[in-house]
Amino acid sequence: MSSKPDSTTKSTNKQGQGYISTYALIMMNVAIVAGLGNDAQQAFYGLSSVTLFAIGALVFFVPTALVAAELAGGWSERGGIFRWVGEGMGKGWAFTCLLILWFQTTFNLGAGMPNFAATIGFFTPNYDWAVKFAKNPSHELIIMCLFLAVFWLVTWLATRGAKTFSNISKYGVTIGTIIPLATIVILAIVWLAQGHTPAIKLEPSGLVPKWHGMSTLALAAGVFFSYAGIDLNAAHIKQLKNPKKQFPIAMLVAGLIAFLVFVVGTLIIAIVIPEKNINIIYALYSLYHELGATIGAPWMYMIFVYVGFFATLAMWITNLAGPSFMLGQAGRSGFLPKQLQSNNKHGMPSKMLYLQAICVTAIAFVVKLLPNVEGFFVMITQTVTILYMLYYVLMFVSFLRLRYTQPNRPRTFTVPGGKVGAWLVSIIGLAACVFGIALSLYPPAQVKKEVGSGTVYVVTILVLLAIVLLLAFGIYQASKRHDWVDKDNQFAPFTWEIEGFDKPKKALSNIPTEILSHYQDPMGMPIKTQFDPNETLDSFNQKNQDQKVVNKTSNVK
Repeated sequence: MSSKPDSTTKSTNKQGQGYISTYALIMMNVAIVAGLGNDAQQAFYGLSSVTLFAIGALVFFVPTALVAAELAGGWSERGGIFRWVGEGMGKGWAFTCLLILWFQTTFNLGAGMPNFAATIGFFTPNYDWAVKFAKNPSHELIIMCLFLAVFWLVTWLATRGAKTFSNISKYGVTIGTIIPLATIVILAIVWLAQGHTPAIKLEPSGLVPKWHGMSTLALAAGVFFSYAGIDLNAAHIKQLKNPKKQFPIAMLVAGLIAFLVFVVGTLIIAIVIPEKNINIIYALYSLYHELGATIGAPWMYMIFVYVGFFATLAMWITNLAGPSFMLGQAGRSGFLPKQLQSNNKHGMPSKMLYLQAICVTAIAFVVKLLPNVEGFFVMITQTVTILYMLYYVLMFVSFLRLRYTQPNRPRTFTVPGGKVGAWLVSIIGLAACVFGIALSLYPPAQVKKEVGSGTVYVVTILVLLAIVLLLAFGIYQASKRHDWVDKDNQFAPFTWEIEGFDKPKKALSNIPTEILSHYQDPMGMPIKTQFDPNETLDSFNQKNQDQKVVNKTSNVK
């Protein structure tokens, strides 16, 4: 039996979702992790930020990319992280992964909304007024509501299907990040050629990070996890024509582009803007203003602000489409109440997308309206960081388990080095995650002022973590007591279900997952055709050929 797309994929395409191109997937990955607006914070550390970005790529991005590429190449059925963790550790942890991801992206989107209010002045040609407004903004609530209105428009666009949101991501990142980055590189060269003195010393010794106590570790963690989320678009793996080839390529190229965005943008800000003048909110706009002046056009910053907003739109729609898409799809296979199961004519879980938009809006108002919200914000942010690291811990552990429980399952890409290479990559990735978790539990310097004590800080974070995890397992347990399965869902059963197990166990079969799933009804339905967990592809093909001969003979008679 050839590995043709299953019937659900065909119907999905007929619904108008279309396919996502490799270039669009690359830009979607970049939209999630990299933006010029994030470079200002790292610019405080000058040339040494290059070293930290490189270390981050080695200890976090490379292990994540290698592991995700192997998992996508072996288990390319719909689901992404849900599929991979479910194959390695079971349904409960798979569903927990999705809720962690959904919670993390929802809070980050909501918490970031109030920050837009201070930048509204840079959409005008009055630079001096824009700087004053950013330092002392007014009418912030009204301005935030305007941005939220745009966000709701983006949410509606996300419900229009893969073709719509992938195009917005593709053009948004190209127009809002790639073109501005290329432009500031040219202008920075002109700036230096005019005789300006760099604000930092461009010497090899500057590449060595200086120790400033826990703040140095905080920087390192922030840089390491700049690449977090680059695997998120595995949610759309069935909307690729050739996922086993396109996904690894998109991960690699997106990682390289993200590294360039991080390093080049950070260095140019550090070179042009003196450290004492770097303001996280508007340092990038100050850079545009300064570089524009080199060609007699200081007002050029305003153009960059408008085109940069395209990158923001790309980030919004990608963070909406991925987690809600996966959670909505998994929900239809029996994990969420039927009230939250709704795929529109474009194949998108519109109810989940609008629920996420409601939560983002509520969080934005909470962050904006609560008095002395800094302590609340710090604890929630650190909780989300820990949850995100747990997400990757589950991915690395599942990867290792699958090396042992499904050792012969065909993979179009395999992490080099056999089991030694698999363990090395996983240990490096897990160590980075544990480092992030430990640092997040370390009380920051301002903790006494904001939350009272270090004990209160740690206990509160642990309680918040427990609430999220208990919520995930509570919903999962409820799903086992209710019939929430939509028989028309598009998720294939896990291989261990097809092979007759009640949980992930060792199977020596080398039959590809797409063949196993081809013969099945959707997840949550009884297994239609059970396979022997130790059956080989050769014996399967032989039986299939024998059956064709029998059928042909019967037809002749």
